[in-house]
Amino acid sequence: RNTRNASRSSSLATIPTVPSTARLAGSTMAQMGCRHLLVKFSGSRNPVSRRTGESTANVSSEEAIKEIDAFAAKIKAEGCTEEVFARYAQQRSDCGSFKSGGDLGVFGPGEMQAQFEQGCAATPVGTMSDVVLSDSGYHLIFRTR
Repeated sequence: RNTRNASRSSSLATIPTVPSTARLAGSTMAQMGCRHLLVKFSGSRNPVSRRTGESTANVSSEEAIKEIDAFAAKIKAEGCTEEVFARYAQQRSDCGSFKSGGDLGVFGPGEMQAQFEQGCAATPVGTMSDVVLSDSGYHLIFRTR
């Protein structure tokens, strides 16, 4: 993680690095929490569903958008609560977090892909985002913290 500092003076190399989660635990940096539902497609950086183990290389961007829009409508129609969101994330998300209803826990700045982090930050706590595109695919985000 800290390879960019390796070329600096040798005294820096003796300073132990602290994992980002430990740094954040006692810091005042803004932390966020969320659940998400991910739909991967052919343009995803790793076009394989963690839920099914199957390739998504044959899924077009248009198909993925149509599917995630349908899930957004279902979630909204059922009250758009965290529980409803978690149920749909568990049923459909292509992320390994599907097992926990899409729960990504708590994270701080720089720990997620920039597009995802920006989408989460723009979503008020207790609500669902619009569709967010990241290198991983299309996301719906339910902000929990």
